[in-house]
Amino acid sequence: MRARLLALLAIVVAGASAPLAAAAEPAPVGAAVAAPRWTAPLDGGLAVTRPFDAPPHPYGAGHRGVDLRGSPGAPVLAAGDGVVVFAGPVAGRPVVSVDHADGLRTTYEPVAPSVGAGQAVARGSPIGTLATGHAGCPTAACLHWGLRRGETYLDPLSLLRPPRVRLLPMG
Repeated sequence: MRARLLALLAIVVAGASAPLAAAAEPAPVGAAVAAPRWTAPLDGGLAVTRPFDAPPHPYGAGHRGVDLRGSPGAPVLAAGDGVVVFAGPVAGRPVVSVDHADGLRTTYEPVAPSVGAGQAVARGSPIGTLATGHAGCPTAACLHWGLRRGETYLDPLSLLRPPRVRLLPMG
């Protein structure tokens, strides 16, 4: 019975479609450890100054990302492997957007880009430096980090959480 449950758990974990980080479970001695797919866009501990607030409909009010406390000039890192689709000003603010597998796109603002459109980036690689001037930021600089799949905005912090596994009864 235990072997069947472990096999089912392996199938559930392998088949999870959500783009979340790998669980921080210790691996057996000598086993290969898979690297997480996602990383935080700023070094150090993350301090959220404004959380994600999903809009009730596509044009509704909300906060389509999270604001993270940072330092002016700090390196901003690609959250995952992907291709830069935009790096430049939007409404006078510098923005970088990266397309990832599974139809995901992350955005970073205000970021003075060190990358250009069409450039491949690896998880954790620098894509620019954090600029000042994010409206509503209570500190010297904040990074607005966004995530969407298609036209649906998602909480980017979900990329950093381990997947939730729930076992169901067999039969």
